[in-house]
Amino acid sequence: MILPVILSGGAGTRLWPLSREAAPKPFMVLPDGETLLGKTAARALALPGVDRLLTVTNREHYFPTRDVYARLADGRADNASFLLEPFGRNTAPAVALAALQAQGDPDCVLLVLPADHLIRNQAAFAAAVADAVAVARTGKLATFGIAPTHPETGFGYIECGTALRDGVHGANRFVEKPSLVTALEYVASGRYVWNSGMFAFTPAAILAAFERYAPDLLAAARHCWPSLRPMSAAGPAALEIDPTLFAALPDISIDYAVMEQAAWEGCVAVVRGTFDWSDVGSWKAVSDLVAPDEHGNGGSGERVAIATRNTYVHAEDRLVATVGVENLVVIDTPDAVLVAHRDHLQRVKEVVGELKTRGHETYRLHRTVARPWGTYTVLQEGPGFKIKRIEVKPGAALSLQLHHRRSEHWVVVRGVAEVTCGELQASVCANESTFIPVGTRHRLANLHPEPLVMIEIQCGDYLGEDDIVRFDDRYGRTEALAAVATC
Repeated sequence: MILPVILSGGAGTRLWPLSREAAPKPFMVLPDGETLLGKTAARALALPGVDRLLTVTNREHYFPTRDVYARLADGRADNASFLLEPFGRNTAPAVALAALQAQGDPDCVLLVLPADHLIRNQAAFAAAVADAVAVARTGKLATFGIAPTHPETGFGYIECGTALRDGVHGANRFVEKPSLVTALEYVASGRYVWNSGMFAFTPAAILAAFERYAPDLLAAARHCWPSLRPMSAAGPAALEIDPTLFAALPDISIDYAVMEQAAWEGCVAVVRGTFDWSDVGSWKAVSDLVAPDEHGNGGSGERVAIATRNTYVHAEDRLVATVGVENLVVIDTPDAVLVAHRDHLQRVKEVVGELKTRGHETYRLHRTVARPWGTYTVLQEGPGFKIKRIEVKPGAALSLQLHHRRSEHWVVVRGVAEVTCGELQASVCANESTFIPVGTRHRLANLHPEPLVMIEIQCGDYLGEDDIVRFDDRYGRTEALAAVATC
């Protein structure tokens, strides 16, 4: 049996402004309308012998992940289980906890898949997985290498050694991202493959490797594992990791913690994948997904190109026109625009760093923000006011809450709002409104089968999202805040 372990984390800073900290790269919608996370889950579930998933992700990403899985056609993602991290700790702690979770099944092979890779050739991928599973059942740690198509300096490499079987080699060593000269030598030699970051091993094999190469990390993971508790808003399929205990695990990748050392001792095998592969790690990679026109231009949305060459434009809410430019990438979103030369796309992450330094919200949030109950979009704000569009899913409800420094006016546009305001409860229909005074406990719910859409007008001397006191929340956010406060 194969248990895919989907690792869904990382901010994808080189894909800003579409990828943000609160809605990172795995949730980014590609030109074909799908997400990388959805594609990864569908690819895993299409493998023979797979009928469930284990996803390791941030607690804040649980509900968006469930939304992505719910859109998969076959329904097999209904069997998904989750390990929910309170914060990021890289891939080694995630893999260690997943292995501890699966250790009770001796016949299981863990297939570790990052949530942000793109693979189109399902048949070739399935064949490579079959080879990796066969190798993993011998007790080795299997990884997937990708035959390099060019001297890429943004990927790590693996040096292949003795052939173990057709398409499978021993791994001599893992090497870091090389210089261009070194990358050229690697490609010319034919002995090196790109390190894909995908793995296959039994729980027993990887736990033994942690014991040998990273015993302190494994000890901390073993200490953390018994404290896993079901998320009250999700049931036993989603287990939350204690923040205090999780903080004791080192922030380190599985490559550094285990694979590099295991390779030196001959414990790692490389399956040379013949499938197409992209980590979609930059806007160049995204632009390569779209066939360009005769002038080398491509993109999505409404665009006009005059005397423009080799330029990629992503347009969302408005038309984007380019005149007399070349070799650019233009990414237009409702609250931020990126204009970058193709030769400097790796430096987009520096923009995110600068935004963090300034405390600017656009490094973290989109103008439309996903919540477990739906979404809100900031339409306009100024001194003393903020206007939002709020959409509540059928059957969903916001928390019972109050605000100390703002009042709220709600106007229902579509659907029926079930409103709690103090001791009063009422149904507010389309073209009707209600008022929530400062300091009043209130709740908004949608008990009907259609989405609820409303406009919220906030008034007050402070309108930050942190001016909220939750008393009851079906998504467990009151418990999460308490856990962080004691951490």
